[in-house]
Amino acid sequence: MDRTLIERARHGDRDAYASLAAQASDRLFAVALRVLRDPEAAQDALQSALVQIWRDLPSLRDPDLFDGWSYRVVVNCCHTARRRAGRPAAALGTGGAEPAVADTQSSLATRDELERAFARLTVEQRAVLVLLYYRGLSVAEIAAALALSEGTVKSRLHAARRGLRAAIEADARMPIVAERTA
Repeated sequence: MDRTLIERARHGDRDAYASLAAQASDRLFAVALRVLRDPEAAQDALQSALVQIWRDLPSLRDPDLFDGWSYRVVVNCCHTARRRAGRPAAALGTGGAEPAVADTQSSLATRDELERAFARLTVEQRAVLVLLYYRGLSVAEIAAALALSEGTVKSRLHAARRGLRAAIEADARMPIVAERTA
């Protein structure tokens, strides 16, 4: 992000903030969508995050930390949205976040298997996986972005990977029940 744009927005320049929000919206929405697995909930979380960022931006001491700080805000808004919803995440679909590509049956089955397993994780576990694998942040950057210790991030990553593995193995053990036609 442009440091001068962040500085101007910190000092109340609405046009600067509008430009900043426009630049950050796509990446923040992508994180919210991958964490919540519901496009409408992700859009709501993004809107809440953008309002909170505007309100709290003057308290950001170092403009160079804007990206990590904004991830923390959107992930916290995702937590709030999930608590309000009081329901499990949607298990199917990518919510239109990625363009459709031609896949073989094998890769579609693998993607579906991963989607089901990912949906079973907690919001906290999904958040660290998204920031690590989708946004490409290091463990230290995730820790800074989410205001967690590196040990906690590593623990959540370990639990998330273990949860994914367990869910995939459990799905593989489930017998396929074919419907009988009468």
